[in-house]
Amino acid sequence: QVQVVESGGGLVQAGDSLRVSCAASGRTNSIYTMAWFRQGPGKEREFVSGINWNAGTTSYADSVRGRFTISRDIAEKTINLQMNSLKPEDTAVYYCAASRYIIRSTYHTPDQYQYWGQGTQVTVSS
Repeated sequence: QVQVVESGGGLVQAGDSLRVSCAASGRTNSIYTMAWFRQGPGKEREFVSGINWNAGTTSYADSVRGRFTISRDIAEKTINLQMNSLKPEDTAVYYCAASRYIIRSTYHTPDQYQYWGQGTQVTVSS
């Protein structure tokens, strides 16, 4: 089993920056891809960004490309999401997810991930 736990998040103003992090534990050698998803009020969970754990290749949703940056720390078994130029529409619960599979597509879907964190709230005020 794999456990993932998010940290960071909070309340910021539009234009501000924020970083959320995710720590993985357990059978981490079974992880090939990690990602961030988010779910805003009344919306479905959507893909934000993903990273190949070994190769470090990344992918982003169009809505965040150029503003958000995903990174990993293999030694610490963590991934980070640096969010810049935040907008009110970025307000959501942000979830960290881990997958046993290499996901090559540009856009990831929730059903491709087996392990999920509890989420961390990010609120951007206008």
